[in-house]
Amino acid sequence: MNFTDFIRKNASWILAGGLLTFMSSYGQTFFISIFGGEIRDDFGLSHAEWGSIYAIGTGVSAIVMVWAGVVTDILRTRVLGAIVLIGLAVACVAMASISHAFLLPFVIFALRFFGQGMCSHLAVVAMSRWFVSNRGRALSLAGLGFSIGEAFLPMCFVFVMGFWHWQNLWLVAAGVCLLAIPVLLCLLRNERTPQSLAATDQSLGMEGRHWRRLDAIKHPLFWVMVPSILGPSAFGTAFFFHQVHYADLKDWEHFTMVAFFPLFTGATVLMMLVAGWALDRFGTASLIPYFQVPLVLAFLCFAFATDLSLLALGLVLFSITAGANATLPNAFWAEFYGTQHLGAIKALAAAVMVLGSAIGPGVTGYFIDTGVGLETQFIWVSGYFVLCTLALIVGVRRYAPLIARRSGSKSARSP
Repeated sequence: MNFTDFIRKNASWILAGGLLTFMSSYGQTFFISIFGGEIRDDFGLSHAEWGSIYAIGTGVSAIVMVWAGVVTDILRTRVLGAIVLIGLAVACVAMASISHAFLLPFVIFALRFFGQGMCSHLAVVAMSRWFVSNRGRALSLAGLGFSIGEAFLPMCFVFVMGFWHWQNLWLVAAGVCLLAIPVLLCLLRNERTPQSLAATDQSLGMEGRHWRRLDAIKHPLFWVMVPSILGPSAFGTAFFFHQVHYADLKDWEHFTMVAFFPLFTGATVLMMLVAGWALDRFGTASLIPYFQVPLVLAFLCFAFATDLSLLALGLVLFSITAGANATLPNAFWAEFYGTQHLGAIKALAAAVMVLGSAIGPGVTGYFIDTGVGLETQFIWVSGYFVLCTLALIVGVRRYAPLIARRSGSKSARSP
């Protein structure tokens, strides 16, 4: 099936996935962090205190995700999606009305759980389950929602925040969440249930079987993947979380730095589409061992940047991994462990990812307050991704021969 036919026949389901990934923006670090300076000023918080609050709320959301994410194996995406968007809207209203710092961990928990956690998880599980032979293409197209949010929301909200109080902007976000619900219901009016999908459109994993979550946890490859799931989330989150502080260190205007984010987004979109095409052509096992190599160079650029050209180069390098990260890890779970229990396994992976986004700001904030500069930390981060790459090369090469042949799996058809 050519690209045009694929879009035409599957537009409603791909748009639904893209809508969910876009709506996750309101719980993503790149969005919450644009209010970081105002939150610290209004509540009198240091970098470490704000980072700790963010880590606590995000960490608890990761724990809850382990169980809540399993619901994607039971409920229709449109039903669960509506529930999640209502929860996200309530969280946005709470952020708009909060007046005491001790309530911040609860609000951060709700934003992270319903936004970054469940919206993202629901979208990628749906794409991974609904499509097999075109899984990479579907994941990359649905993932454009992330990129659109990254490109436009920070600039728009930073600009409006110049003449409107920051908490009022969260009411706008809540309204958008509520407006998205009827759109999602319309797009998925013909959706099938997860159970019927499991019965008709199966994709087998290693050893030609569907792996349960407990079996996956016991398998060494799962633990080889954990640092590579955690790393981009932890340190990508830390980079965006401390964007105001980083701009101050480099003596740049915050808006000037934010103005480069569309470059990051544009390159991410391009790499997302390339990664989706490459995934369908070459398979996960051939690509995933090397997808974090650009991060090694990106964080070195961030560490040694003395002008905006190195920032731009770092963002482009970062975007290569970010684009691949939107497709490869999500396809990895389906390709190596099968799709029948994908929601449960992916929920655990999503919890690790969310946990990483909790660890990153907290740890980097602590080191900032103890005198270890962000530039020095970024050099350490670069070394971390070298180790992740080596682990992936060894682990994936060891277990890739056990993957069930695609010809032995039933081809996916659109719902």
